[in-house]
Amino acid sequence: MQALHDRPPPDELDREKGVICSRLGEDADTLHPSDSISNRNTRGDAKVREVRCLDLRIELKKKDAYYELPYSYATSRKWIILTVIFLIQTSMNLNTSLYSNGLAGISEEFGISLQTARWGAAIFLITYAFGCELWAPWSEEFGRKKVLQASLFLVNIWAIPVALAPNFATVLVGRALGGLSCAGGSVTLGMIADMYEPATQQVAVSFIVLSSVGGSVLGPIIGGFVETYLDWRWCIWIQLIFGGFVQVLHLLCVPETRCTILLDRIAKRCRESGVAPNLYGPNELRPVLQSLSWKVLMRTWGRPFHMFLTEPIVLALSLLSGFSDALIFMQIQSFVLVYNQWGFSKVQIGLAFIPIGLGYLIAWLSFLPAFKRNQRARDLKPRSEHAQYESRLWWLLWTAPCLPIGLIIFAWTCSGPPIHWFGTMVGSAIIGIANYSIYMATIDYMICAYGPYSASATGGNGWARDFLAGVLTVPATPFVSNIGGKRHLEIANTILFAISLLLVAAVYLTYIYGPTLRKKSPYAQHLAKNATQDESGHSRPPSRISDQEEMRL
Repeated sequence: MQALHDRPPPDELDREKGVICSRLGEDADTLHPSDSISNRNTRGDAKVREVRCLDLRIELKKKDAYYELPYSYATSRKWIILTVIFLIQTSMNLNTSLYSNGLAGISEEFGISLQTARWGAAIFLITYAFGCELWAPWSEEFGRKKVLQASLFLVNIWAIPVALAPNFATVLVGRALGGLSCAGGSVTLGMIADMYEPATQQVAVSFIVLSSVGGSVLGPIIGGFVETYLDWRWCIWIQLIFGGFVQVLHLLCVPETRCTILLDRIAKRCRESGVAPNLYGPNELRPVLQSLSWKVLMRTWGRPFHMFLTEPIVLALSLLSGFSDALIFMQIQSFVLVYNQWGFSKVQIGLAFIPIGLGYLIAWLSFLPAFKRNQRARDLKPRSEHAQYESRLWWLLWTAPCLPIGLIIFAWTCSGPPIHWFGTMVGSAIIGIANYSIYMATIDYMICAYGPYSASATGGNGWARDFLAGVLTVPATPFVSNIGGKRHLEIANTILFAISLLLVAAVYLTYIYGPTLRKKSPYAQHLAKNATQDESGHSRPPSRISDQEEMRL
């Protein structure tokens, strides 16, 4: 399988030589820095491509090797990579949720309260929120594969002291380090940006978003069986086994996708083979230590938080997305209180999360025709800002209300017998539809609205989801149980319903006033001044590939 190795076989190298030669010219090695290189396109479309020379060294750019980069991978190869990414993202999110099924065992073995034991879940989510941002710059410089392998390795390593922990302090330290080690969507969604142009990546993004939210409910579904039949430490061992499996799968089946790294390799092969002795990749001309100065790193790490606090669109949509995700983790803690009223076993309580998963699946399938509708709208009105940007939120106008609807249904069917438990399942499924839809649509909108800044915009979104989920995990149970009175479950969920109404309103305000909000945004304004867009609204041709930052979950 070609994806099992990064160095192409001899026949592919010969083909590569021909492609590079046709783009750079037969006498690329004799070029003077002031020369421009004419590319006589063999496909019958003659175009002029210019290659910048630095100190007699030619820089190989994306437009010159477009058909050798992941953008041009076969569809089947792309979906093999996407499937592995799906499993990796599921594994990372499984780490955040499966731990909760070990709370009783941890509490009993270490002599702590259940509330104290919940800090193991909270600290992982909180550090995970920051870990995703910390890993991102390194994948740009050293490549996706190396960084993701390092992340998976460290996450797996830090699971071992947790599984063997002699005390709860060891559990907390291991969980904190494990969260910081998670690269998460800063790398996995970045790989999508490596393989797809912005105009064609919606289906791929939706698939990976499904794994991100799906891993959160897979934990309690599996955990019910683990909690019933195994020791609490198996909640950690299962994470480690799955994490080790996806790491090996990634090592064997996924090639490097970061374009700058691949350009370096192509240029090096061309020099070694004599095709272009003075051809160099972008990283070869810009030393890593120079590009990764402390100032650059701080600016890169700080931009998602700066945009989260200063960009109205990012703040509103990130809070909506974060609250929706935090709700799932709060429900993980509160489902025990709800379903104990019907005498559910631990296994049955775990299976009660299946409706949320079904909601995710329904929402994912519903987005597929919505993508086609959105593409038609962009094609018909290429000069309309609303068609190019806000139209991506159209389907969310219909699905976002599922959040308050699902919450109010769950709130007033969770009081126990004589009301049947089926009503709570319906409410949970509707909440699942909303949670997926909110995450998918907000990510898609930010990618389009912020272009080269989409990494930071979606980074703020992902940070809000993980951070809010972590912060609200610990007070979730006291919030429900301490309200008091016979209707404490109903009242608690009704409060969540009221909050969700305010947040869902942000979707409609963004849809209506999005152009106005973007004009008040310094980042969006900077993008509008520098952006060039095809009149057709289709994917840009190779000669106009942007250096888009990667997206983050």
